[in-house]
Amino acid sequence: MSNTKTHYRSHKRAILTRNIIIYIFLIVLSIVWLVPFFFLIMQSLSSIYNPMVFIPSSYTFQNYVNLFTDTTFPFWRWWINTFVIALVTTIFQTVFVLGSAYAFSRLRFKLRQAYMKLILIIGMFPSFLSMIVIYFVLQLVGLESNIYSLIIINVAGSVCSYYIAKGFFDTIPRSLDEAAMIDGANKNTIFFRVIMPLSKPIVIYTILISFTGPWGEFMMSSYIAGGNALSMTVAVGLRQMITQNNLTTLFPTFCAGGVVVAIPIMILFFALQKYYVEGITGGAVKG
Repeated sequence: MSNTKTHYRSHKRAILTRNIIIYIFLIVLSIVWLVPFFFLIMQSLSSIYNPMVFIPSSYTFQNYVNLFTDTTFPFWRWWINTFVIALVTTIFQTVFVLGSAYAFSRLRFKLRQAYMKLILIIGMFPSFLSMIVIYFVLQLVGLESNIYSLIIINVAGSVCSYYIAKGFFDTIPRSLDEAAMIDGANKNTIFFRVIMPLSKPIVIYTILISFTGPWGEFMMSSYIAGGNALSMTVAVGLRQMITQNNLTTLFPTFCAGGVVVAIPIMILFFALQKYYVEGITGGAVKG
């Protein structure tokens, strides 16, 4: 009996020690992740340009005021451009991703496996490999300098992101589909009335991914904007703000722009974190 208690206490201490080590590691990792953002906030409140100083000697909100009042760099126009692109892309991309994922998960048709493999292979290639071809295609239809052509580009590749949503739909028992079909439901009714009510986590996950992609995208946006300030997104515009000539004077304002751009994404992720995690790891039906 004594040996059993001793073994139990030793096992309990080992578990406690392991948990403490894990917590310490997570705390250190969190600090490492938060330091750059904390530096960004401090620099956005600094009255002078001094990137070598982590905590500035004086603070001011004038950088945020300049961000929205300076007519040289139309930050508001950049923000609206990015928001419209991200919002419209999210709507169409969510519909296409969920629709294609449901089709691959529930329907059986010729060349289904071949299509899925082909889409996965295409999705492995970085998008910038096709930038030149895409630009010439847009030039043929007169959209080469139109930043909203990014909506077409983002939506056109939506199906390549089907696999996570398909994995989620695969966890929903097919018996629910069969029961609905016995009651006279067709495929559309099953999708909207049976599958979608059980798929809130993956719907929110798809919305978040679809929104954050265009929000922070830089390479394709920079290529299409072509130096036109009114056609830039926030990522491209903020990069143009800190050229070699403006670095010392506009760096704090640039940091203020970085904070303003990050706030909406942070709010979305913190508010919808539960569904985001369930969309990746959880199933639709808990038993």
